[in-house]
Amino acid sequence: MIWSIIDRKGRMQSEQGVLRLSLCGIVLFAAIAITFGLVTGSSAILFDGVFSIMDAVMSVASIWVAGLIARSAAQSFSAETRKRFRWGFWHLEPMLIAVNAVMMMGVAVYAIIQSVQSILDGGREIEFGPAMVYAVIILTLTIVLATIEHRANRKIGSILVETDVKGWIMSGGITAALLVAFLIGYFLQGTSLEWFTPYVDPVVLLIVAVILVPVPLGILRAAMADILFFTPIEMQEKAERCVHRLVEENGFESSEVYTSKMVRSYEVQIFIRVPHDDRPRKIQEWDELREPVIAELSDNDPNRFVTVTFTSPRHEPQKSS
Repeated sequence: MIWSIIDRKGRMQSEQGVLRLSLCGIVLFAAIAITFGLVTGSSAILFDGVFSIMDAVMSVASIWVAGLIARSAAQSFSAETRKRFRWGFWHLEPMLIAVNAVMMMGVAVYAIIQSVQSILDGGREIEFGPAMVYAVIILTLTIVLATIEHRANRKIGSILVETDVKGWIMSGGITAALLVAFLIGYFLQGTSLEWFTPYVDPVVLLIVAVILVPVPLGILRAAMADILFFTPIEMQEKAERCVHRLVEENGFESSEVYTSKMVRSYEVQIFIRVPHDDRPRKIQEWDELREPVIAELSDNDPNRFVTVTFTSPRHEPQKSS
């Protein structure tokens, strides 16, 4: 049923549509987690609920940013806004993703502290039956939503949706670990190892939180690379090869290539030094030299900006500091 809605109506084909679906799922899951956490007395389930609330806040922000980017691409902003934001709003994406990653790490670290404190205090008694019911429900719904978003993002190609899918995978991993732990605790009851059952909840929370910490670190590292304009090595090498051919074929002196990446956009600036005694050329001839380079590096991608400048050795391009 859901697949037909996606394909025929296209509601989940847009970035904002997918993020709205995710937001609805997150709010539902947070309500379920907090309810079951209070009923069962499980701090791990309550952690799952807090994690979902944090996801909901970030989903609202993601929908807002996606809307700004879509409106910017459609030129639907006022003339004054377009004048002030010539490059659009893509720069907000890595900032938002970085904040999301930091919040994930903060929640995980807090969970580690709480679980250690609970273990030192003698553990926590919980109701394993309702806890297992919760884990099964949430794990099933998480798998469904993660699959829907992943499939939709094959066409959308959104980094915001990709990050959201990773969030669902993390949430699913938490829930799967909880289910295994609750099963173990349930079968330990009435055995010689029943003394360990109060420690099941804080121990599994500790393990899950420790495993989760490296995940947002990778997300944060990628976001910071965009914020700091790290040079994309593959694009840099491709541009250098392309420009080298142009220089060799036309007898130019040398070239400088600068590339940067901001989430979904690439900027390539190329400076080619022309000898002083090079023959005069018409503007059309210079354009004919530029066009193959721009076509190869832009690759028909509207999010790639390629600039080719011809200059003489007396007018060296200033390197960015």
